[in-house]
Amino acid sequence: MPLVAPLPSDHSPEVAELAKFFFETLGFVPNSVLTMQRRPEIAKAFIAMNRAVMTNHGRVTSALKRLIGYMASHAAGCRYCQAHTALAARRYGTEDTKLAAIWDYRTSPLFDEAERAALDFALAAAAIPNAVDDRIAEALKSHWDDGEIVEIVGVISLFGYLNRWNDSMATSIEDGAASVGEVHLAGFGWEKGKHAGS
Repeated sequence: MPLVAPLPSDHSPEVAELAKFFFETLGFVPNSVLTMQRRPEIAKAFIAMNRAVMTNHGRVTSALKRLIGYMASHAAGCRYCQAHTALAARRYGTEDTKLAAIWDYRTSPLFDEAERAALDFALAAAAIPNAVDDRIAEALKSHWDDGEIVEIVGVISLFGYLNRWNDSMATSIEDGAASVGEVHLAGFGWEKGKHAGS
C-alpha cells in the first residue's frame, strides 16, 4: 500500500503537459510523478531535472544512462527504479542479451571498458557510505571527459532522489515496469516487494 496515493494524470494540466516526456522513456507517466503532483512545483522541478539529466549529449547514450540508473538503484535497493530503468534501457535500444549480462559487465564482451568504468562508478557512488575511491575515479576519468562525468554523476544523483522517494512512498509499480522486472530482473533477485500496490 503506497504511503500517498497518486493523483489522476489529468489532475494538473501543467504537470500533465510536462509529463508527456515519460511516454517516450517509459510508455506511461510513472506513479512517482503522479504522487509528486500533490505539490505541482515539486513535480515540475523533478520533470525538468529528469529531462536535463537524461538528455543524450553524445557518448553517454540514453541506453547507458538507464543502465547507470539501474546500477545506482540496485545499490540503493529500490526495486521500483530497477524495473523502470530496465524498461527504459530496452526502449532506448539495450538488447535483452546485454540486460541479461548486466551483472557480468566486468567480463562480458557486450560491455566495453568505458561502460565498465561508468557502471563500477555507479555502484560505488550509490553505495552508503559512498565507495568511490581513487582507483574508481581514475578509471572513470580515463574513459570520459569532464562533461560526460557530470552527466554520469547527474544520473546517479537523480536516481538517488528517486530511490529515496519511491522506497519511502512504497510507490505502486505499473504493469509495464513490473513485466520487465519479472522477465528480465527476477533472476537477479528482483520482486515487486513493497511496490506491489494495494
